[in-house]
Amino acid sequence: MSTALSPLLAPMLSSGPMRTVCDDATTLQHMLDFEAALARAEAATGVIPTNAVEPIAKACRADSFDITALADAATRSGNLAIPLVKALTSAVARLDAEASRYVHWGATSQDVIDTAAMLTLRAGIDALRVYLDRAIKGFAALARKHRDTAVVARTWLQHALPMPFGLKLAEYAAALHRSKLRLKRLREETLALQFGGAAGTLAALGDRGLAVSEALARELKLPLPEAPWHTHRDRIAEAASVFAILAGTCGKIARDVSLMMQTDVGEAFEPAGVGRGGSSTMPHKRNPVAAASALGAATMAPNLAATIFAAQVQDHERSAGPWHAEWPTLPALMLVTSGALAAIVDLAEGLEVDAARMRQNLDATHGLIMAEAVTFALAEKIGKNDAHHLIEAASKKAVADKKHLRDVLTSDSQVTAHLDAKKIAGLFEPMAYQGVSQALIDRLLTPLD
Repeated sequence: MSTALSPLLAPMLSSGPMRTVCDDATTLQHMLDFEAALARAEAATGVIPTNAVEPIAKACRADSFDITALADAATRSGNLAIPLVKALTSAVARLDAEASRYVHWGATSQDVIDTAAMLTLRAGIDALRVYLDRAIKGFAALARKHRDTAVVARTWLQHALPMPFGLKLAEYAAALHRSKLRLKRLREETLALQFGGAAGTLAALGDRGLAVSEALARELKLPLPEAPWHTHRDRIAEAASVFAILAGTCGKIARDVSLMMQTDVGEAFEPAGVGRGGSSTMPHKRNPVAAASALGAATMAPNLAATIFAAQVQDHERSAGPWHAEWPTLPALMLVTSGALAAIVDLAEGLEVDAARMRQNLDATHGLIMAEAVTFALAEKIGKNDAHHLIEAASKKAVADKKHLRDVLTSDSQVTAHLDAKKIAGLFEPMAYQGVSQALIDRLLTPLD
């Protein structure tokens, strides 16, 4: 049950809370939590003696087991649960020989491992939601602060139109909020107990299988599914998709910030700090280190999710191979998603905005960014097609003559016949051409309040 990220690299690609959630000792404890809960559930339904519960529960402490020895034994048994149950049985026997007879009664190794994965997912979702709340709050506050700050909207990496920077920030907050809702649904509707016994029929429990299942689900506070789902991995795949989508959203935000931090753009920056963003050789550098971490994690996430998707193809009632592929992959996906989000929180809570540079960049094309605004104002007088051709020609002239488009237009009688100089000048104010941006900002932010 390795986290699949080394201690040396993990801090760059994951959050501290998620490393705790996915830690081997935590995973082992979740497996033991299943065993203790199973004993309580079976005692409550009369399947095992009540006096067997305490010795079993007392032995279910992860710090009492040798993880290295368990891992070595798992290479021979095919999964971690088999040597764990053997070691647990021995530990219980040292406390109460009679109670040891009832360890793992009626369950199978996959019940232990899958339910532990559900408990890990639940804890991981809770950890992510804390970070999401911070990121959403940070970007929402920035959006309100900069709703009247004009910035270049870029399409195909080229200057397109002016837009409020607050709209861009509100879109970040809303996208993260959608991931928060997905995680909420995942926690409430998709996570589920796994308990089916050897072949998913709970035959070892006779007619008390459902009663034990219901009691076990209550003990672990997990929803009880209609039936065991040993080889139906859509729940795990859905979780992977939700994590990968969140990582992708974080990557998109990080990509934007890294581009805005370019020397030639210089519109927004990660928070500064001693030793942060420096170069090993160039003392002047201010590198986008949080964005890079988010982008690195977001690059890994889709491939990890793809492994989970591929692992859905399993044979009959219990599968060999695809199930095994999930074990290191799911925690790795959770870790890199948390790393991407932690980096985005850093940006949301400390982004430095240079509004003056944004305005300077709006003027970089000498008015060409307002060509559409002029075109549609003129189109009201002479029609869209003629207006388009007229402004296109004027734009080319402005470039060729190295003049501001406004100056070219005010000296063109075909334009001034319909638009006077004052009207033309007004059309070159960026925030006068923002459509319904302010309404969109409100629509994006209102659900977040």
